[in-house]
Amino acid sequence: MFSKQIKIYLLFSIQKFKLLISSFFSLFFINFSNNGIYNNNIKNIFILFILIINIKMVNSRSSPSSDTEILSQLLNRGYDWRVRPPGTNLSLDGDHGPVVVNINMLIRSISKIDDVNMEYSTQLTFREEWVDGRLAYGLPNDQKPDHIILTAGQQIWMPDTFFQNEKQARKHEIDKPNVLIRIHKDGRILYSVRISLVLSCPMFLQYYPMDVQTCLIDMASYAYTDTDIEYRWKEVQPVQLKQGLESSLPSFQLTNVSTGYCTSKTNTGTYSCLRTVLELRRQFSYYLLQLYIPSSMLVIVSWVSFWLDRTAVPARVTLGVTTLLTMTTQTSGINAKLPPVSYSKAIDIWCGACLAFIFSALLEFACVTYISSRMFYKRTRNNRVLARYRGEGRLLSVFNPQSQRPSICPGYEMPPNLLTHRPSLHYTPLTTQFMDDEIEEVWVRRADIPNSPPPPILKQKTLSSSDESLQRNSTKINNNDNKEYFNENKTSISLPSPPQQRRQHEREQSCLLIFGRRLPLIGRLIRRLEAEVDPAKRADYISRILFPLIFALFNMAYWFRYLKL
Repeated sequence: MFSKQIKIYLLFSIQKFKLLISSFFSLFFINFSNNGIYNNNIKNIFILFILIINIKMVNSRSSPSSDTEILSQLLNRGYDWRVRPPGTNLSLDGDHGPVVVNINMLIRSISKIDDVNMEYSTQLTFREEWVDGRLAYGLPNDQKPDHIILTAGQQIWMPDTFFQNEKQARKHEIDKPNVLIRIHKDGRILYSVRISLVLSCPMFLQYYPMDVQTCLIDMASYAYTDTDIEYRWKEVQPVQLKQGLESSLPSFQLTNVSTGYCTSKTNTGTYSCLRTVLELRRQFSYYLLQLYIPSSMLVIVSWVSFWLDRTAVPARVTLGVTTLLTMTTQTSGINAKLPPVSYSKAIDIWCGACLAFIFSALLEFACVTYISSRMFYKRTRNNRVLARYRGEGRLLSVFNPQSQRPSICPGYEMPPNLLTHRPSLHYTPLTTQFMDDEIEEVWVRRADIPNSPPPPILKQKTLSSSDESLQRNSTKINNNDNKEYFNENKTSISLPSPPQQRRQHEREQSCLLIFGRRLPLIGRLIRRLEAEVDPAKRADYISRILFPLIFALFNMAYWFRYLKL
């Protein structure tokens, strides 16, 4: 570049020297041809006037007076815009190395960050600077303008820079093309353009919506390798941000901007590349108000069913199904704004947990209803048995032999110490067959059957002639206290002829079994039914504490996992 400027300066000097010589000879000729007509003062004034005119002519011929003339002189003296200029490294032979292109940019706006398509839109002012020695037109201290503006239709060589991750791009042309090409007198060229870009931004959404995304702006030459063009960042403020840009994004906050290099090697060569890294943190307040708080409220509302009576089936079913459908709709709306990815996101874990809590509340109601139904039928059977004795006054006659009501076991007396019998602590199931052929399993103590001494034998009353069909052969055994007991292993009952006598026999046999073994169980059964806590209510009581506790523990683990990022 400097050698070219020296050549231009020498050319101008030679032209001036020629004009001065011609002017000197013309004045000398005039001086000797006047024959003394004019005196010396007039001659001197005339010579000075001729010299000034010649100097003006030299300056007017040697340097253009306007930008248009300068450009015409530069572009019309063999300049070829299709050939790249030589480099600036004079120590290298040939083309003096690659053309160094210094880049800086002004980011005006960032908008429309699309999570589904993984792209974002930006508008920026892109600037490039390089040196083309063929376009140098003056020296630093001469009277020529410092720079000239290239007008439309005038072409010079420019780098073929493109954006590697660009999807769409356009230049702004309202109301004139927003392009600036400035040529300095030393051959330095500034190219500035305002463009809008849609750039791809691969996003990692594992921590969505508490994620930090890294978006790139990559620039490189499309055709020239690093032996022809070398891109460099401008040393001072390579990337500028419009004032207020960091906090003007709708759903993100620009936390950091950095620059780097991304030189890549392909089959066609090695290409110089520059990279701008934008760190965008997602605004969490929007998702807190629109997602986390509403979903938490839905979970809490689903717990209201634990305080409703289990018989309020329509209310509990409606509450559970409504909250479940609402949460499902909210989850679907969130996933519609996100791309389908193969990994689970933080929002997926939250929505899945909320759905699980709501569904568990609905499932708990189903279990409570089932348990309540089972207990209802079981209690109905037990009450049916007890009502038979209470309603007919037979239970009183069993416990009070002096009662005037007819005994359920005619012909047998109840020993006075039967009700005071106290069994041991071992339990075993027994089955009692009642008159209506119902089977009821009751848990009794093992001592109530053969392991403990059997209760005293019922004393047989005098039977009437109609009861002679009942013949009892019993064997008496003596214990250490010389008391008589009934040996049920040696008991046999002769069955009367059907049908009435058979029912009479079954009735007497049932009474024998009740009075012989199971009479204390009736009182125990009554006390158990009165003191028993409903398992269905117990399940609701436990759920009122267990569900909020588990949800609180889940929140602690969830927020500790993701907020620490």
